[in-house]
Amino acid sequence: MVIAIGFEGSANKLGVGIVRDGVVLSNCRQTYITPPGEGFLPRETAQHHRSVILAVLSQALQEAAVMPEQIDIVCYTKGPGMASPLQTVAVVARTIAQLWNKPIIGVNHCIGHIEMGRLITGSDNPTVLYVSGGNTQVIAYSRNRYRIFGETIDIAIGNCLDRFARVLKLSNDPSPGYNIEKLAKEGKKLLPLPYVVKGMDVSFSGILSYIQKQSHQLLNSGKYSPEDLCFSLQETLFAMLVEITGSLLLILR
Repeated sequence: MVIAIGFEGSANKLGVGIVRDGVVLSNCRQTYITPPGEGFLPRETAQHHRSVILAVLSQALQEAAVMPEQIDIVCYTKGPGMASPLQTVAVVARTIAQLWNKPIIGVNHCIGHIEMGRLITGSDNPTVLYVSGGNTQVIAYSRNRYRIFGETIDIAIGNCLDRFARVLKLSNDPSPGYNIEKLAKEGKKLLPLPYVVKGMDVSFSGILSYIQKQSHQLLNSGKYSPEDLCFSLQETLFAMLVEITGSLLLILR
């Protein structure tokens, strides 16, 4: 029986989790939330993580009902992510490992997401559509390693949605993408948008520029509502992701 504690702080969410042989004992988080229309900067995000990480660590231990001496290994997100928040959390993880006299291991952020999905779903050899604020990739396991078969050639889908949320001044609580999805469910009119799939790769920056430039005029004219624009953007981006994921599944059959 192995008990591992993990520290995650690659972006604006700070998390500490404890797992025992694949069973999640605690998963405690604190998110740095900025005002509507603003993103989160590395320096301020790192300051947030420093201010809450010890409280989140204490909460994780209490919820898991685990003492430090029962921990077998300390894990932390090594990257990719935002440098300052990553460094802040890494320093705490290394300090904890030394204080508790435990081995420590750095975890690749992307592989951590994939392995978490495999654990929860019980998948053996999945084709993975990995999308987040900073990543958009189609990944599969081949020749003893994860390999990227398709990806964005500019910005990630999460970044695209976040930046459009700023145009509409949507709240960052709990996240811009979540609030876009809420509005999208109420959308009724589909605005034709550029659709950019290049082989197994996608491009989102042109779509974002297009809808950013058109949004003010469209909203003022009354032809489209904010709900319609969120619906149109989300449907277009998701359709592109479905296409490249489906293409990889056909290739691997």
